[in-house]
Amino acid sequence: MGDEYAAVKRGKLILKGDKPKAKKRKHKKKDKSNELNVDEDCVKHGGWWRAGKIEDVTGSISIEFGKNTYVSALDNGLFTIGAPHDEGDGPSPEEIFTAFPAGENKFALKSGYGKYLGVSKDGVVIGRSDAVGPMEQWEPVFQDGQTAILSSLNKFMSVNPEDDSVVASSLTAGEREFCIIRSNKSRETGKVVLPDEEQGDLAEVEVNYVKKFQKFQDKKLRLNDGGVSELKKAKIEGNLHETLLDRRSKMKADRYCK
Repeated sequence: MGDEYAAVKRGKLILKGDKPKAKKRKHKKKDKSNELNVDEDCVKHGGWWRAGKIEDVTGSISIEFGKNTYVSALDNGLFTIGAPHDEGDGPSPEEIFTAFPAGENKFALKSGYGKYLGVSKDGVVIGRSDAVGPMEQWEPVFQDGQTAILSSLNKFMSVNPEDDSVVASSLTAGEREFCIIRSNKSRETGKVVLPDEEQGDLAEVEVNYVKKFQKFQDKKLRLNDGGVSELKKAKIEGNLHETLLDRRSKMKADRYCK
């Protein structure tokens, strides 16, 4: 690696000559290729990318078992594995489901027929429910680059090799239970940008909000006498904004508080 670095340094020093220019052009081409960062797996599946966490399992999704074959809904409320797709094609309409959050690390699935997917007591995956109950909740398991879907009966979803029906019958996850949950929604960056008023510690946040909403008739800033500990508790409980509003309303000097 030291020789490569030295070669680059020498190239910068030699202002004239063909070799440095050729290396420079090659270097730029390599960088440009890296910047593209194409998800080839996504392209091969028509723009449907591989979900890797529970937050990805929302909106339109498909469940791929095998290679380019997806779980497909039937009009009788049962499910099968669809015909293989060509490379570059995404799932068919009957192979697309709508996913909703259903508790901690769980989701519910609605088929194109408007019914929620559940599991019968004998382990058959069925889609005949109009509401989400305990039997209609599923849990994705992401581990070591593999994905499996756990039913409410603690058995993993798979495809029955005898009749291609979709079942949830195994207590453990193996090759038959491994699947890929795919989504075509816009990928989130995961970066949360706080409003200007919420930059800084909690004491500064309260001052920022008071400055934003308070009338300065006598040019004096009025803050509530309550301590910052109240704000810390409110932030943990998820009602920081409501607490700030209440504290401002007690000062009777706010444009939006009585």
